[in-house]
Amino acid sequence: MNQQSKANSTLQNPPKSFWIASTPKTDYPTLNEDLKVDVAIIGGGMVGITTAYLLAEEGLKVAVLEADRILLGATAHTTAKLTSQHGLIYEQIKHQMGLEKAKQYADANETAIKFVAKLIEEKKIDCDFSWQSAYVYTQSNEYIQKLQDELTVAEELGIKASYQTELEIPIPIKGALRFDNQAQFHPRKYLLTLAKMLEDKGGGIYEQSRVVDLQGEGPYDVITLKGKRVTASHVIMSSHYPCHNFPGLYFSRLYTERAYAVVAKVKEPFPGGMYINAETPTRSLRSLPTEDGERVLIVGEKHKTGHGENLVQHYLNLMNFAEELFTVEDFPYRWSTQDCTTLDDIPYIGQMTSDRPNLYIASGFRKWGMTHSTVSGLILRDLIVKGESPWQEVYHPSRFNSASAVEFVVQNTDVGINFVSGKLKPVQDELTVNPGEAIVADVQGHRAGVYKDSENQLHIVDTTCTHLGCEVQWNDAEHSWDCPCHGSRFTIDGKILEGPAMQELETL
Repeated sequence: MNQQSKANSTLQNPPKSFWIASTPKTDYPTLNEDLKVDVAIIGGGMVGITTAYLLAEEGLKVAVLEADRILLGATAHTTAKLTSQHGLIYEQIKHQMGLEKAKQYADANETAIKFVAKLIEEKKIDCDFSWQSAYVYTQSNEYIQKLQDELTVAEELGIKASYQTELEIPIPIKGALRFDNQAQFHPRKYLLTLAKMLEDKGGGIYEQSRVVDLQGEGPYDVITLKGKRVTASHVIMSSHYPCHNFPGLYFSRLYTERAYAVVAKVKEPFPGGMYINAETPTRSLRSLPTEDGERVLIVGEKHKTGHGENLVQHYLNLMNFAEELFTVEDFPYRWSTQDCTTLDDIPYIGQMTSDRPNLYIASGFRKWGMTHSTVSGLILRDLIVKGESPWQEVYHPSRFNSASAVEFVVQNTDVGINFVSGKLKPVQDELTVNPGEAIVADVQGHRAGVYKDSENQLHIVDTTCTHLGCEVQWNDAEHSWDCPCHGSRFTIDGKILEGPAMQELETL
């Protein structure tokens, strides 16, 4: 099979995550009665399950409320690197916030790696964990000094790092920064075990229990779509993007990006290590152990959610990259993912606003969610149980610095432009659409998204996002309607794929 036919064969099938395909489905109950707990956690991803487990260990009564099934969102569409090497972040933090805050960031993420490794060893969790070195490399002279500056700061922070000019993978480079004692694993295998351990400790996990409202100022009432109420002294927003609009105005302080992943079956053995380039477009590689043998996971091609056209090309670009490096026999899996980024690239973890002391947030991981989800659990546990954390300052959600101020203007100007341009884009007068395609058309005086499926059935939705009123755009790579303003995503029938929207699109 030639390169083009391999790609076409892969793209004929819908996207499928290896992490989901290789693990069993969950079947936790839906919340069907009112509850009173110490801590209510909105979102059953890695943050929610990890934090709930840690709090249950402290003897607190915990309930996790998940809109779908647990561990199917960003957690199940990750690269699954457990690393403190988050691109060229340490020199940036030192410049923006000082060496002490950079030290907090480094210590938090190094501790997270050790925490996960220790728990896996103690509980004998079978999750394909392996220690690896992590590399950020460049093929551009422009980044050589930046890598060397990052090395200097990393060494100041006590990270075991080194500089080299060659890699074991067949990529010619100008330079690379290496962090030792990093790791990779299977996130769902690890977290499904943690969920069972949480349940054994008396923690409640409730699936298909979408939260639609939060009331009170402490204690809080968390309201689900079915009208059930969870009363809690503490509430944690771990829903990837905050699902409650106005405390802290986080919709103006976060932006979302999509990235793409392909799994390649290659003839050559992978030499080990985890790799990512410093420049764009992003190219990230790691090995992937499967029941059928070793594969290679390649991730990259980021863009803002709801932006761009012909998004299938991003998959093709990654496949072409794989073909340039290896003898590829097949692409058995592909998927895309979505990540939130803060104004200064450092996550928001902690108290949501100063006037609501027991309402917490964990968001904005900028594609480094495996360590930061664990960091979130450790920080939030300490804040709730002890009232403080050694890393709380660098992650404090209410911080605002010069870098944040500039990015605030940039991102919110972009939101404003997309809000207006979405309203002004012309629509088609006729419902002329081919199977597997979508258009935006006028339907009985409504601006509507029209998709025709393989059986020639039309699926028509109002294109106005239910979050803050932007117009959604068609995503041909995932067959979804995506909001370019705040990243909400919807199915062809208007059902919510990702927040912050809490209401479905109107069907027409």
